[in-house]
Amino acid sequence: MMEDEAFTDINGKSISLDCQNHSGFCREFTVSSSKVSIGKVMVYTSGVWLLAYTVFFFTENTAVLTCAILVTLVGMMLHIHFVKVDHESLLVIGSLGIQVSSSYASGRETTTFIEQSKIKDIVINEAIYMHQIIYYLCVLLKDPSEPDVVSSVVPLFQSSKPRLNCLVKVYKSCQEILSKC
Repeated sequence: MMEDEAFTDINGKSISLDCQNHSGFCREFTVSSSKVSIGKVMVYTSGVWLLAYTVFFFTENTAVLTCAILVTLVGMMLHIHFVKVDHESLLVIGSLGIQVSSSYASGRETTTFIEQSKIKDIVINEAIYMHQIIYYLCVLLKDPSEPDVVSSVVPLFQSSKPRLNCLVKVYKSCQEILSKC
């Protein structure tokens, strides 16, 4: 079973939620955000280069243009490799644990696995972000010495920042799987 629904993030940008039901005890949720906009890249690049050309026009120093080109290229590469996340996924496997993955625009991936024995619960939490209250899905981890105490909180979907309606759908499905264990 595979579902793909359109939602928005906290900034109103379009994101999609793909739900794959691998079995009764295993579901995968993938939140995908928009790709890098070539128009936006061109605007930023043109702005930096026009500013550099203006400085060059008055100073007649070619190092300004060289620096502007290098800064733009390095900045774009760093943004694509470390900042721009294409999609984030959450794989919930009953009685085994949760795997959280992020795929960046450069192709780089990061993956974290949380064992079921360390998970206290999955909850929707709220936070103040800029001038608004946002909701986020997080995993509560047990304290090894005191199982009733939460030792830490692991936020999910940190880059895509989906709105509450998307989080509720993922939350209910996660709770359904975790309740079977």
